[in-house]
Amino acid sequence: MLAHDSDLELFRDNFRRFMLDNIEPYYAAWEKAGIMPREVWSQLGENGYLCVDMPEEYGGYGVPTNYSLMLVEEAARAGYGALSTAISVHSEITAPYILHIGTEAQKLQWIPKLVSGEAVGAIGMTEPGAGSDLQAIRSSAILNGDHYVLNGSKTFISNGQHADLVILAAKTDPAARAKGVSLLLVDTHLEGFKKGTNLEKIGMHSQDTSELFYDNVKVPADQLLGAAGQGFAYLMQNLPRERLGIAVTALGAIFGCIDVTVKYVNDRQAFGQAIGKFQNTRFTMAQAKIDALATEAFVRQSIEQYMESKLDVPTAAAVKAYASDVQCKVADNLLQLFGGYGYMTEYPISRFYVDARIQRIYGGTNEIMKEVVARELLGR
Repeated sequence: MLAHDSDLELFRDNFRRFMLDNIEPYYAAWEKAGIMPREVWSQLGENGYLCVDMPEEYGGYGVPTNYSLMLVEEAARAGYGALSTAISVHSEITAPYILHIGTEAQKLQWIPKLVSGEAVGAIGMTEPGAGSDLQAIRSSAILNGDHYVLNGSKTFISNGQHADLVILAAKTDPAARAKGVSLLLVDTHLEGFKKGTNLEKIGMHSQDTSELFYDNVKVPADQLLGAAGQGFAYLMQNLPRERLGIAVTALGAIFGCIDVTVKYVNDRQAFGQAIGKFQNTRFTMAQAKIDALATEAFVRQSIEQYMESKLDVPTAAAVKAYASDVQCKVADNLLQLFGGYGYMTEYPISRFYVDARIQRIYGGTNEIMKEVVARELLGR
């Protein structure tokens, strides 16, 4: 069951204080710089805020998954969309792949480093010519004795600049399309592995996003994650948690938009009274709260289903699409209440607005999410 117990709330309060002390004073500067410093990962690890639901034998707390997702939600609610996404990629995607698919040796090698922040995790699926269509990837990894020879490139890789480990999708059998895709645990320090420049984006500025290039990189054969040729199936099995993480980020951001707007409309005066007294403002705020509550119910239910191993692919696609659509709508509607100030970067609502837009694209576009839901209803 999804717990709202005292331990979870204490953990939430501690994380909020951590962010006030260690994130808030610097976040605006990181946004201008276009990247967070690598030390943030060490701080998160040292304070116990990474991969918290990993088993204790691998360095985690072994707590329920809702503790881990709470960190993603709270970072988003505080207005740190880039931090929320970074943690989600690391803790909600990279580590679970290794836990669910990896060998014992791989778990012991990588999970403790992800927990401590010694290693930053990323996942490499998207390529310049293959976004939502994962079967179209061109990266190849050809077995040669005791290693794979890896060639190709990836783009739009979150955590790409800081990543020490990338779970990379490549074709070990290029002629077999989806059945030829495998996953590799790739140490980014291997010879021939290069990171491109940090990509500039319209939002999520401090969330480093990179192109990755690999030219005849020798990846030890024991770093194959799971069975050869099963990569596409593994991706499909693990996408529900990735999409749930996106929905949780959306939920936090929706409430964050409401938080900053309530304060603004109560303080801002127009025509002799607070703009929060005008009916249009009140109805807009009321609709935002209604949308937030509906999204919260769907997200919380999905978290419970995931923790009970009942969250299926269509439902995960639905909650991702719904929550991110609502996030964009709420951010747009509430920014309007700020007038011209809402377009100024000094006001947090502007960051909520630009950070929201990518949520409908990554993790599978919302159009693809609708196709996933439609297939359950209507077949292929």
